[in-house]
Amino acid sequence: MKASLSMCAGVLGLAIGYAHAGTGADSYNLVEKGRYLATLGDCTACHTLPGKPLFSGGVVLDTPFGKLLGANITPDPVHGIGRWSFEDFQNVMSKGHSPGDKRLYGAMPFTAYTKVSREDNQALWAYLQTVDPSDNAVETNQLPFPFNVRASLIGWNLLNFTQGEYQPDPQKSAQWNRGAYLVQGLGHCGTCHTPKNLTGGDKNGQFLQGANLQGWVAPDLTANNHSGIGSWRPEDIVQYLKTGANRFDVASGPMAEEVEHSSQHWQDEDLMAVAVYLKDFANPAEVPKPLAANDPTMKAGQAIYADRCSACHISKGQGVEGLFPTLANAPLVNNADASSMIRVVLSGSRAGATDAAPTAPAMPSFGWNLSDDNVAAVVTYVRNSWGNAAAPVTSSEVKNLREQLQVK
Repeated sequence: MKASLSMCAGVLGLAIGYAHAGTGADSYNLVEKGRYLATLGDCTACHTLPGKPLFSGGVVLDTPFGKLLGANITPDPVHGIGRWSFEDFQNVMSKGHSPGDKRLYGAMPFTAYTKVSREDNQALWAYLQTVDPSDNAVETNQLPFPFNVRASLIGWNLLNFTQGEYQPDPQKSAQWNRGAYLVQGLGHCGTCHTPKNLTGGDKNGQFLQGANLQGWVAPDLTANNHSGIGSWRPEDIVQYLKTGANRFDVASGPMAEEVEHSSQHWQDEDLMAVAVYLKDFANPAEVPKPLAANDPTMKAGQAIYADRCSACHISKGQGVEGLFPTLANAPLVNNADASSMIRVVLSGSRAGATDAAPTAPAMPSFGWNLSDDNVAAVVTYVRNSWGNAAAPVTSSEVKNLREQLQVK
């Protein structure tokens, strides 16, 4: 009881610092808004280890340059952000600078968070003050020399960062602008779904056109009919984000975690706003010609598919809605990067359970009894059948990924 009273008193005192929060009710609303915004931003993904205190840090972030660890962002005064002011927090979100003008690495997606409004940051800050402090000490910078020298980030920012809050497009609807604000800002969708340049920054000219993330393909989110979500209705996008599955696909890997921890908890109007925005994000692309059905690789792949895959994905790749992904005319199948497909064939996958779908299907591992040539053949077959058309997969691609995943 004493702890509860102390927390309430602290929240009430915090609210006095904001002009729009002058009462206990206002303070409560501010904190609850911040709690929701933290969910929108999926802060747990980088700042909470399974089984550990909320936001106590320590999550390993693998980058092409080495490892970074998610920081402790609880209000602990020694190991967390308990000594920060709101302005310190605002500078992190809008500038990528922590106290002492220490520049942050791009693994903290401040390049997207800079678009978040100051008002929303105030709510986030208010909520973070109510989290239980944790004394978990985290050394965030695990990068080798010379990448661990933060002075290099001055040049990185010049190349990859444009500071500034999101500015609504007056030619678009309020719903479209809300979707754009979420996708570009707290949702930071581009952090995973936009290709990266040699320095690890976003190729903004290819925004949301898909990227490879730790051996998983973050697919094309544009309205491209071939490799994107052009054939998805707004309702399909909402259903996918809410449940992790729709008539086209079932979430797996990092996206399943995103659905589990974040998007399933979004308000329906925010999910629809995102869908409206994404459906308006056109990206015409030239469709390649599929391999001929009598190609030797296709014939080998067809036999393997009939034996190992057709029981769940059905003979012509139709899948089973909500259980087994559709492989026919499927955007992820048509992606130029086949890493996700190779990965799930080699090591299997289990889609993340959500509140809406508490049980989830599993894809078994076939790496133990399919050779590299077998995997390449069946993936190539799927990528060039039933309306799909994509580059064939080579056995060396399979071998490389097998070694990375340590699949025997």
